[in-house]
Amino acid sequence: MKIMGIDPGIAIVGYGVLHRQGNRLKAVEYGSIQTEAGLATATRLKQIYDACGELFQKHRPDVVAIEKLFFNRNVTTAFTVGQARGVIMLAAEEAGVPITEYTPLQVKMAVVGYGQAEKRQVQEMVRMLLSLPEIPKPDDVADALAIAICEGHSSMFVNRLRQGGWKR
Repeated sequence: MKIMGIDPGIAIVGYGVLHRQGNRLKAVEYGSIQTEAGLATATRLKQIYDACGELFQKHRPDVVAIEKLFFNRNVTTAFTVGQARGVIMLAAEEAGVPITEYTPLQVKMAVVGYGQAEKRQVQEMVRMLLSLPEIPKPDDVADALAIAICEGHSSMFVNRLRQGGWKR
């Protein structure tokens, strides 16, 4: 199974592609889509949409996991992140890739086992779980990999339930 995790943003969109075989997760590719601050929002959204479409074509993931919008104090930022999420989801839908969504709390629970984990703890666990030589940068990339790990763990759990649970 190939999983793509995406951490949406207007300036930086983090992405991470994992291959899940059984209960093992392996990083295939990870990186970021970056847009220039001085450009019109519509132009930046088009760049994100086009880049995501190319990633979906290149990797053909079985699922795209995306972070749910977490409303912060800056309403303007929340709106632009919401717009970026929308074009990413549209690109996934057009590519025929199912979409799952996770809250930051769900991601932290899946990766660290503690919903109030610090960002650095999540990043270090991503590095360890995927046997990476260092924490991926920028932070949005590590976040995208954490979202993909969350999907990997969640889908593994759902598949086991569908197959009649765990064997003891």
